[in-house]
Amino acid sequence: MADENETPDTAPAEAGEIEATAAEAAAGAAASEEEPTAEAAGDGEAAEAGESTADAEGDGAPAEAAASPTKRQLRAQAKQAEASKRPARTPEERHAERLAERGLKAAQRRRRRAKAKAARGDERGPAKTASPVEHGPGRPKVRQGLVVSDRADKTITVRVDSARRHRRYEKIVRSSSTLHAHDEANDAHVGDLVRVVESRPLSATKRWRLVEVLERAK
Repeated sequence: MADENETPDTAPAEAGEIEATAAEAAAGAAASEEEPTAEAAGDGEAAEAGESTADAEGDGAPAEAAASPTKRQLRAQAKQAEASKRPARTPEERHAERLAERGLKAAQRRRRRAKAKAARGDERGPAKTASPVEHGPGRPKVRQGLVVSDRADKTITVRVDSARRHRRYEKIVRSSSTLHAHDEANDAHVGDLVRVVESRPLSATKRWRLVEVLERAK
């Protein structure tokens, strides 16, 4: 009898324990479902905060660039402003304006070069008077040189030396040429410094004539 009475009391107790265990499991499952949701919400908030910070930084960079433009941008802006103020012109007008500007610059260059030339003349001394035209109608060429040969009869060979400054490299370029001159009296000899003048063709090679002997050979 005692065993029969104990059985009914034990069954309800076990049923209560089973119900409590089931309730705890359900609560645990609900908590586990809520935790990922909270974590996801936290991640979303962080992402939104990061995006807002990035947007703020992105907005700040162009603002700073616009606040401090570069020199090239300033020049471009000034050029655009000048172009917008200038009235529209035809190609002919633009060409005429370019020609006028070139003429103005050329005049400025001429004045500057004239001043520089005058300054160089002052440093080097008084300017030399321009030499008369060497030859032309009625004015034959005149050369001065050294006699290098007098073996032929009434003919001398004269070497004419010249030294010129190169136009680009400013170097002294020396050169010499020989010419045959007519010496009627055989007055000049090797080593003499003579002056010859241009004349009519006197032979196959002679186109010059002896004028005077400037210096005798020693």
